[in-house]
Amino acid sequence: MNPAMKTTVHATKLSSPSTDFGIRYAPTTVSAGTVPAGAIFPRTDPGNGIVCHGAPLSLEDSGVKYIRIQWVDFSNFVHCRVLTISHFHKLLRASRPGVAVTKAVLGIVFLTVTEGFSVSGEYLLVMDLTSMRMCGYASGHAAVFGYFQEKYPLGGRLDVPLCPRTNLRRIIKYAEEELRTEFLVGFETEFILLTSTRPSIQAANNHGWSRTAAFGSGTTALTVLEEIADALATSGIELQMFHSEGAPGQYEVVTGPLPPLEAADALAHTRETIYNIASKHGMRATFAPRLYTDSCGSGAHTHISVHPTTGDSPPSERHPSILTTHESRFLAGLMTHLNSVIAFTLPLPQSYARMKDGIWSGGTWACWGVEHREVPVRLTNSNSPQTRNFEVKTVDGTANPYLILAGLISAGIVGIRDQMELTVEGCGEQSAAELSEAERAEKGITRRLPLDVESARQYLQEDQKICEVIGEEVARKYVAVNKTLGGLIMQQETESEDAAVARLVETY
Repeated sequence: MNPAMKTTVHATKLSSPSTDFGIRYAPTTVSAGTVPAGAIFPRTDPGNGIVCHGAPLSLEDSGVKYIRIQWVDFSNFVHCRVLTISHFHKLLRASRPGVAVTKAVLGIVFLTVTEGFSVSGEYLLVMDLTSMRMCGYASGHAAVFGYFQEKYPLGGRLDVPLCPRTNLRRIIKYAEEELRTEFLVGFETEFILLTSTRPSIQAANNHGWSRTAAFGSGTTALTVLEEIADALATSGIELQMFHSEGAPGQYEVVTGPLPPLEAADALAHTRETIYNIASKHGMRATFAPRLYTDSCGSGAHTHISVHPTTGDSPPSERHPSILTTHESRFLAGLMTHLNSVIAFTLPLPQSYARMKDGIWSGGTWACWGVEHREVPVRLTNSNSPQTRNFEVKTVDGTANPYLILAGLISAGIVGIRDQMELTVEGCGEQSAAELSEAERAEKGITRRLPLDVESARQYLQEDQKICEVIGEEVARKYVAVNKTLGGLIMQQETESEDAAVARLVETY
C-alpha cells in the first residue's frame, strides 16, 4: 500500500464523522434570482442617447416586449395585467408605478362577488420591482408582483391590510424586528399531467414512484419536465430536482429555499411555469389535492428553517440534540395552532380527501416526528444543525402561497413570542393513528386535525392569537371568500361527478 494512502486511511479512522450533511443555506447567502434593478431601466441615457456600458442587459436587450403585473387572490387565482414595454417605462416615471384595480378584487370568485366586498372604489396595484422575473414559459414576457395600496391615504395609511403580499411582508418584518428571527422556505410541488379533462380525466402515463419509466426518451412527459426545468432556470428559480410520484401522471419539482416573501413569489411563478409548459404541449397540469381514491394525492410540502439573528440559539431543554430553543418554540406554536392555520393551507372541500391516516400525507393528528412520513410536521435532518428544517405536509397546491406562509409562520411566531414549551413528544416507529388513546395522551397528542373545511374555518375564527398576528379582518374576509369558493367548486346538483372533477382540474 502507498504510505501516503495508508496514512490517509489511518487518519480517517481516528477522526469523528461529521453529523452535518447537505447544502447549507442561510438568509444572508440565498439569492432570489430576480431581474437586477439595473436591467429594468433602458441602457441608453434618455438625456444624451449614450449607452450605459457595464450595466446589466436591459429588458429590451433581453427580448422583453411585455410586462405582466400579477397578484394572487384569496382563492389562489393568479391574475395579471399585461403592459407593453413602452407603457411600462412610462409608468416607472410615476411616484407609485402601478395599475388601478377594483376594490372587489380579493372577493371575486369566478363571477361571484363575495358579500362584504365593495364594488365601489379602486386600489392601486403598485409594482414591487424587486420581484421581477423573466417568464421562462413565455418568450418576450417578464412578470412582476405588486402590493395593493389605497389610491389616497385612508386613516393616514396607504397599505391595504387585506393584500396577501402586504400582510406576509408585515408578519415577516415583525418577526425580524421584534423577535430577531428570520426564516427560509422551500417547496416540494406535486402535480399531475393530464392528456384530457373532458368527458373524463386521462393521465399522461402510469409509472410509479421515482421510476425511470416516467422519463421515457421521446415522450411528451419528459419534454414537459425538461422544459419546466429550463424555464425555471431562465426565471432565476433554483430547481434542485424533479422526479415521478406514485399516482398516475404525477410528478414533483423541488425548489430551493428563500426568505418567505421571495419564496411565495417563486412558488406562484413555479406553478405558472408548470401550467404553461404543460399547456404548450397539449396537456393540463393540475395541483388538485386527490384525483384517485386508490392512489396518492398531490401536496405542496413546505420546508421551513428558523434562523435567530442574534447568534446561535441554545439547545432546547427537552430535545437538546435535535432542536434549538428557537426551533422548539416554533414547533410548539405549530402544534398548538396548526388546526387553525389549516384553513389557509388546505382551502378546498376536496383538500380533505388527501388528509387521511396511512397514506403518507401527514395523517389526522397534530403531532410531529423525526424523519416520519405519517406526521403533519416532519423534522428533517435532525442531527445536521446546518440543514435542519420542518417539513409541513398539511399544504396543497390549491392554497395561496402568501396565505400558506402567513398562517404557518404566524403559528410559529406565537410559539417564539410566548416562549411556548413543546409538550407534544415526537412520534416513534408508529404513527399517531396506530397508537391507543392512552399512548397518544402520554405523548401529548390530543388534538385531531380538522377533517373538513368547515371545521378548519371554525378553528381559525376562534383562535384569537392567530387572528391577532394575521389580522382579524384578514381572517374574517378570507373565511367569507373561502365559503363562496367552496360552494362553487363542489359538484352541483345538476352536474355529473366527471364534470365537477373537470372543473376542479381546469381551475387548479
